[in-house]
Amino acid sequence: MSLDPWLSGRMERRLPIIVAVRLAPCAPGGVDGEEKTYTDNVSPRGARMFSKHAWQPGEALRVTLLNGHSAFGNVVYCQRLPDDRYSIGVDFRNHPVTWSTTWKCGDA
Repeated sequence: MSLDPWLSGRMERRLPIIVAVRLAPCAPGGVDGEEKTYTDNVSPRGARMFSKHAWQPGEALRVTLLNGHSAFGNVVYCQRLPDDRYSIGVDFRNHPVTWSTTWKCGDA
């Protein structure tokens, strides 16, 4: 018996790829400025990434890849980590992202 992907919240399998990115809020009054960070895992329709700031579910953000391309998504969850960082889940369902393993954290 296969599960409906909508029940699990994921349409595609996530790959454990680290990609250096820049996060910025789309709306004024959100998290101050732009932040350089990296992903934990990715798929065309979503990603888990790290942030120094707490984000609210539903908050719109811009993710800029090192090649300059930007993607727009919404925060699905934000979990505080033991080291005072946050892990955020981002949904790109309406704007799928093409990730590349050539944009690694060490290339930044």
